[in-house]
Amino acid sequence: MTPVLEVPLLDVTDLRVTFGHGRAAREVVHGVSFTLAASECVAIVGESGSGKSVTARSLLGLAGIGGTVHAGRLDIAGEDARAFTERRWRQVRGGQVGLVLQDALGSLDPVRKVAAEITDALRTHRTVTPAQRPQRVHELLAAVGVPDPEIRAQQYPHQLSGGLRQRALIATAIAADPAVLVADEPTTALDVTVQAQVLDLLAARKDAGMALLLISHDLAVVSRIADRVLVMKDGEVVESGPGREVLGDPRHAYTRRLIAAVPSAHPRGSRLSLDAAPAPTRPVLSGGEVVLEAHDLRKVYATPDGGSLTAVDGVSLAVRAGRTVGVVGESGSGKTTTGHLLFGYGRPDGGTVSVDGRAWADHSPAELRRLHQRFPVVHQDPAASFDPRYTVGRTVAEPLQVAGVPRPERRRRVAELLGRVGLDPALAERHPRQLSGGQRQRVAIARALALEPRVVLCDEPVSALDVSVQAQILDLLADLQATLGIAYVFISHDLGVVRHVSDEVLVMQHGRVVEQGDVEDVFERPQHPYTKSLLDAVPTLDAPLRAAPHPSRSA
Repeated sequence: MTPVLEVPLLDVTDLRVTFGHGRAAREVVHGVSFTLAASECVAIVGESGSGKSVTARSLLGLAGIGGTVHAGRLDIAGEDARAFTERRWRQVRGGQVGLVLQDALGSLDPVRKVAAEITDALRTHRTVTPAQRPQRVHELLAAVGVPDPEIRAQQYPHQLSGGLRQRALIATAIAADPAVLVADEPTTALDVTVQAQVLDLLAARKDAGMALLLISHDLAVVSRIADRVLVMKDGEVVESGPGREVLGDPRHAYTRRLIAAVPSAHPRGSRLSLDAAPAPTRPVLSGGEVVLEAHDLRKVYATPDGGSLTAVDGVSLAVRAGRTVGVVGESGSGKTTTGHLLFGYGRPDGGTVSVDGRAWADHSPAELRRLHQRFPVVHQDPAASFDPRYTVGRTVAEPLQVAGVPRPERRRRVAELLGRVGLDPALAERHPRQLSGGQRQRVAIARALALEPRVVLCDEPVSALDVSVQAQILDLLADLQATLGIAYVFISHDLGVVRHVSDEVLVMQHGRVVEQGDVEDVFERPQHPYTKSLLDAVPTLDAPLRAAPHPSRSA
């Protein structure tokens, strides 16, 4: 008897996506082909602009304004999606194919409670009766690891942490029990333990029969869950195959470059960019003098119910010239609040912060305004901290203008600063929206350097970047530290990045430092159970990587 072959849940042949019309038409996805079966995960990896997200969205009829999709075959559960009407697409989205995006805050309606979002999916696809919907909402939230689901269901998205918002979004996507889930960077903004929980959830759904199409730039995450991997560059697949082969024995130069940029694949402090120049020699600093010091910091916030929340509780640390202090912990651990208190953006309710031996509280308001310019912050999303009306040149020059630097000198300094962070000074005439994510982050660093700071707060500065762009920024920060003797307070949920850049590390939980010390001591010999749990949750590239080049594996 001839066996019945299972029909793939996704069957894509020669997918092409074009934007624009006539002479202005531009093809951004070139001939992508793959299949996806039940209980299988296919991952698409690549840098920004590689076409991976456009490919994923095109499979749901969401290519975007001006997008035209052509394919030799585009079947969803055996049905030709090329013939779908918009009404049919509304039935398929959520019912047969779920979608999870990276930006949960942008995906969830800010004026609706979480329960209403999930209930909409249940109502649209009629998976349970109206009377069963409230209980099903709570079950879905619990299934994705949301604590106190009855309470969280009645909250608005802005009342949840980033991790809780992402889990609520996943609950919405799986509410109708779709056969396929398309997850576009679903864990990028999550803490390592929350990321592990989400990956475990996705793996469990996959084992139960769901097909998973994962879009990610995090190769360690991909290696943990993907059965097959497609590597995209400039709109086409340059390498594909079983995940362990592609990530453990890469044949294409581009794949090797992506893997080489992963911090955990290198000794601490080594270069991450393959095309980077040799690292400058790190200066020998006389005694590594303390430039910023905190003693017994405490910060308490009032809660809406009349109670209080201790966000920072008894934190002490010293930041020395030319050194990097890493701060790690989950959302709500107090790491960002600690960073803001260190840099004078808010007053502690207890303890002191001293700058060159003088407490922030001892400075007048005018002195504080001037000092803040010399204690800059590099944020995760630099565009959010830029005035969209300003050109790059004006953005970088803003601290110089506040400091009273004459205009001709400002122009000279802007060109010098842009060159220092590896940007063409001609970019000064552009607006930040015209730059890539990596270029915008370099602009943010240039602005931070404007007044020659001795210490810079880096608050998740690379978490939203592709792995190769992340490598360039981390190398840049290391070069600046080596040549200028800058100190960094580096806040991140990415333990691999923190280990690579830091000299010492603080591990925070519930506002307290539970472990502190030399970064290698803490990572190699963790003493606290919480530190051990964080390290255990870190995904790694398990397969050994070969350095020798290979002919390109067939796509």
